[in-house]
Amino acid sequence: MAQATVDRTVTLESLTGAPKRRRKEAIIHRLFQAAAALSIVLSALIVLSLVREAFAFLAAIDLSSLWAGGWYPRRSAFDLRVIITGTAVIAGIAMLVAGPLGLGAAIYLSEYANPRVRRILKPIVEILAGIPSVVLGFFALLWISPEIVQRLNPSASFFNLLAAGIGVGILVMPLVASVAEDALRSVPMALREASYGLGARKMSTTIRVVFPAAVSGIVAALILGLSRAIGETMVVALAAGSSGALSFDPFQPGQTMTGAMAQLAIGGDQVKGSVSAVQSLYFVGLVLFLMTLALNIISERFVRRVRQRY
Repeated sequence: MAQATVDRTVTLESLTGAPKRRRKEAIIHRLFQAAAALSIVLSALIVLSLVREAFAFLAAIDLSSLWAGGWYPRRSAFDLRVIITGTAVIAGIAMLVAGPLGLGAAIYLSEYANPRVRRILKPIVEILAGIPSVVLGFFALLWISPEIVQRLNPSASFFNLLAAGIGVGILVMPLVASVAEDALRSVPMALREASYGLGARKMSTTIRVVFPAAVSGIVAALILGLSRAIGETMVVALAAGSSGALSFDPFQPGQTMTGAMAQLAIGGDQVKGSVSAVQSLYFVGLVLFLMTLALNIISERFVRRVRQRY
């Protein structure tokens, strides 16, 4: 019997797929496009609301109050130096804690831990990132402050910037470790093998070969951790003391931008009728947004400049 001839000619219609499949893909495409557009619209509305209320705040106050008198918004004293200084001090202390610990944990997990140990420690480090910030705030207030800070300086205040900074550093450390470890593991094994082939030891290979090759990801991890430290609220609201006076002393209480917003926003009846105090929340939010945006832009440009492709 003669076999039937099968037409296997490839046409444009056969490549486009069935009409039912094309309709489903078009619907999914529109849904994803709508989700992306919605996120852009929401972000734009948030920024516009911040800008509008911030300019209304600046128009309603005496601009000299932005750099004198301390941070006492209910008394129309909006000294930005207080909250910017407190934010910088706490973020600096946090990165002094999170940077070495996070990078050390990342190097160990990537270069020294055997697969079995890594499978155990890696999830533990990532679980630490899920600890609620309010828990670390109480930990900083009830243990770090009396057991560490006040032993270093017996005259230190119970509420102080150092305890809050250490607490924020502990909170940020898992984030830095996880991102930096991923960057280190992305370095090709061929670079390590070439270094070992030249007689280099493991420490030399890690510090002089692997670390420089992953520097873009490591810097991104540090800047991401810094942005997280700047934006932290609960730890500083509980442990920093919320002082409105300007102070550079980490052993004394202080105020941060996020802490100031939280303190002022809690209990709307307390600020009812004080238009400038309420609008100052938007102004501080706008300043905080511009700071984090600048950090992200700097990070992106640096990563693009030093990133190596393998």
